[in-house]
This record gives sequence, structure tokens and C-alpha cells, in this order.
Amino acid sequence: MNLNTQIKNLLKSQIGDWELASTNFAGLKTVQTKSFNFGDFDVNVQFNPARIVSSGAKVDAKTIAERKCFLCTANRPVEQKALEFGDYEILVNPFPIFPEHFTIPRKAHVPQQISAFFPDMLDLAKALDDYLVFYNGPYCGASAPDHMHFQAGTKDFLPLVNDYKRLKQTHTDLLVTTEKMQLLQMKNYMRTVYCIESMDVESAKDSFEKLYFHFQGEESVEPLMNIVCLFENNKWYVFVHPRKAFRPWQYTAEGDKQFLVSPATVEMCGIFITPIEAHFERITKKDIESIFEQVSY
Repeated sequence: MNLNTQIKNLLKSQIGDWELASTNFAGLKTVQTKSFNFGDFDVNVQFNPARIVSSGAKVDAKTIAERKCFLCTANRPVEQKALEFGDYEILVNPFPIFPEHFTIPRKAHVPQQISAFFPDMLDLAKALDDYLVFYNGPYCGASAPDHMHFQAGTKDFLPLVNDYKRLKQTHTDLLVTTEKMQLLQMKNYMRTVYCIESMDVESAKDSFEKLYFHFQGEESVEPLMNIVCLFENNKWYVFVHPRKAFRPWQYTAEGDKQFLVSPATVEMCGIFITPIEAHFERITKKDIESIFEQVSY
């Protein structure tokens, strides 16, 4: 049985046996959504109250130090089951955005840092080729910056994936091309996105490292970024979103100026999650433009 089938079975089992997962996946069927058009592409907004756990997460050093890591085996709910994949475990995410949503923590409790583990992301994307795999940097939406993890979700759910295929001829610049790899940058897309297309692990890894060190510059810390990876037609597609900020000013604003939007991979790929209904009703195209302008490199 391949891994795609195994995790589909895991999801079905967890929805049947785990009340929290059952409630929140059922809730996805009734979430409110709306869409804003920006000419050649749309940005969707979703009211999903269950995501307050992630959108409202405190990720400062003091809070992280004082709480138990919810991705470590010993601290997980007893109902949460796991599938093993090498040094990782695949878990059903009980606070879903995607119709099928998984969290993939490393077995060891090590910090959320992509540099050493990018090849693992490629391996996961190939093994889970019915899905996409994504990474939130430690200050780019990860609610567990102290524990290395990826997530996986329904492949065609994020607008970016279909936008890229549809707009590639008109909305990308080809930056580098070799026999096995292309590096492109999307343009006129309201946020900075690079795409690595590669049929070869080493070429993909080399291209990603060049981007990583370009944005890292003189700093020793990980550059702010979100990453999406998928595998189809014997090729990896790696989308890299460099960032310049964690959260926009609207996140901590008061009254009618506040939007509890904490941009992570899903937002950078075109779906804004609002866990508060009033914020969902109030958000406009100008707010989306402002948030992208603040957080995207």
C-alpha cells in the first residue's frame, strides 16, 4: 500500500475515532468564503474559527519555553495516531484548513530550521504525490517553532499552484535554466514567489541553497520564508516565498483596524484565514494588498 493510500486511511480512521478531528473537519463544510479578484488572479478569504489556535498562537521565546511541545509524542492527545516515514511521523492535523490536512513532525525535538532538512521535503513530496508539502519558517506562521515539522494538504487547494500553471507563460521571468532545472520568478503577482522546477534532487537542492543564502545575507539566522513543494510528472515544483516580516501591523491593531491574520504558507499562496467572523466580513482588497506589501519580501 503506497503512502498516499495509507494517509487517506489514517484520516478516515481519525475522523471516525477522534472527536476533535471529526468536529473540525466537519466544520470545513460550513466555513464561509469570499473571493477578491486582482485582474489575473484571485485571493480567497475563509472564515475558519477553529484556526484561532494557530492564528492566535504566541511564539515568543518565553511562551515556547513554558509550554509543552504538542508535536512531541509524549505530549500529544491519546487519540492522535501516527504513520512513520523515516525520521518523521505523519499526523492528522485536528485544526484543518485543507480538506485533507496533515502535520509531519520530525521524531526528534529539534528546532524548525529548513536548511538541513530540505532534501526530506523533496522525499516527502515524491512519496505523497497526491498532495503538496509545505513549510512555515519559525517566524513565518509556524505555531511550533521549537519542533521541526512539515505539513501536507490537498494538492489543488492553494490558488498559487493553479495560478502558476495558468500564468507561467505571461507572469514569470526565467532566471536560470540547465538541463535538469529551471528557476523562475513570478511577476505582477502582488508578492514575491520563486519557483524551482527540477527533475533531479541535487539540482533542486542546489537551487534552493542559492536562494536561501541570497536572502540570508550576512545574518546567521534562517531567512524568513515559506515553502511549498509538490511532485508530478517526474518533476519537483518548489515555490519559495521570501518574507520581510512576520505579522502585519493590523494583527495587533485595535477596534475596526484589527485583522487577526497571521500570514503563513496558506496566506502567501492565496487563501487568507480569518478566525474571527467580524474580521472576515470587514476585510477588503486594500487590506489584502497592505498585508502582502508588509510581509512579502
